[in-house]
Amino acid sequence: MVQPAKGLAPQLEQRVGRVIEFITRWLAIAGGLALVALTAVTCLSVLGRELSGISSVFGPIQGDFELVEAGCAFAIFAFLPWCQMRRGHVTVDIFVQPLGPRVLAGLSLAGNLILTACAALIAVKLGEGMIDKRAYSETTFILQMPVWWGYAVALVGAWIFVLASAYTVWRSLNEMLGDGERG
Repeated sequence: MVQPAKGLAPQLEQRVGRVIEFITRWLAIAGGLALVALTAVTCLSVLGRELSGISSVFGPIQGDFELVEAGCAFAIFAFLPWCQMRRGHVTVDIFVQPLGPRVLAGLSLAGNLILTACAALIAVKLGEGMIDKRAYSETTFILQMPVWWGYAVALVGAWIFVLASAYTVWRSLNEMLGDGERG
């Protein structure tokens, strides 16, 4: 006789996990594409700076560092949710290897709870920072780009990180209530 799966709505958890994994994967791909574009901007700017001695046609890309700054903020927050879904954050397994699978699942649950709280705090504070930058109409020095735009694109990834972290709490809870094995 087949035992029903243990945990808190395990079939729903798996379906929700597939949706969140899809979202986080595509967000990470977008972050990677942003980094490729930023690399191209940086290379073209350096090349233009070097070629500026040859002709006045060439020169650095104005405000390249401002674009890199905002783009890197987006990329970092684009990668965090995918890393969380793939259990990619650093762990110190050497101390917990001898423990059983249920204990390990419990430790994973505790870690995911703490990370979810931290992710939520970061997202809230990032949102407050964005509102502040927008209220004061702060802009970058060269491009005069509103600073809050960088916060806004990072905030998308930050809240998806909260969503992914909250999901991993559910996943870890089901692993702990089940046999402790990762699904």
